[in-house]
Amino acid sequence: MSGPSALKALEPLKIRSIADTVFEELHQQILSLELPPGTRMSELDVAKALGVSRQPVRDAFFRLSQLGFILIRPQRATEISKVSEAAVLRARFIRTALEIACLRAAMDVITADQLNELEAMLEEQQAAVSADLRQKFHQLDDAFHLRICQIADHDYAWTLIREQKAHMDRVRFLSLASGAQIALDDHRKIVQALRESDSLKAEQLLTSHLGRIALILGQIRAEHADYFEE
Repeated sequence: MSGPSALKALEPLKIRSIADTVFEELHQQILSLELPPGTRMSELDVAKALGVSRQPVRDAFFRLSQLGFILIRPQRATEISKVSEAAVLRARFIRTALEIACLRAAMDVITADQLNELEAMLEEQQAAVSADLRQKFHQLDDAFHLRICQIADHDYAWTLIREQKAHMDRVRFLSLASGAQIALDDHRKIVQALRESDSLKAEQLLTSHLGRIALILGQIRAEHADYFEE
């Protein structure tokens, strides 16, 4: 049986950390449309831009391809995939199911201090909307939904939600020019229903809030046809 020296090989952890950082950076740029659908990329160009070797970029490309965000084709340029309506609607279904379950659990345990915390988060969101800081609002929006999962003691569910909702996020980001205030108003109503301990109303509001993407999908596609799969 080998001794403790077998635990000293930490280099793979360091490489994985760099790959995670590259993945998160590319993932964020894809979701925020800084890298729009159809954009061509190469491992070499990305590695140079981020100041890393090609291996972590290759790892990040593979993870993004598994999520359906980039297309890696032999002998052809790697490119950002176009938005799939079917993937958006599947993500909406999964996200709604998980978040409703978290909301129900949160209703049973939420405290006055936690309600006040959620309302403080809404004020931050309002500031972002007023300043037209769309990426900031998008981050605060996610933080709001995550906090409800945490209050329910099911924050691990957010890992699943985050992975699935990524297909919704590009459409959500495109809608923020006109839809950020609507989303914020939804959040205010959800918090009020939580404060009133009205579980049925809270669930209906959250279902409507997350389902709105299906209603605007056609409009967003008409405005940005080149971003969508045919």
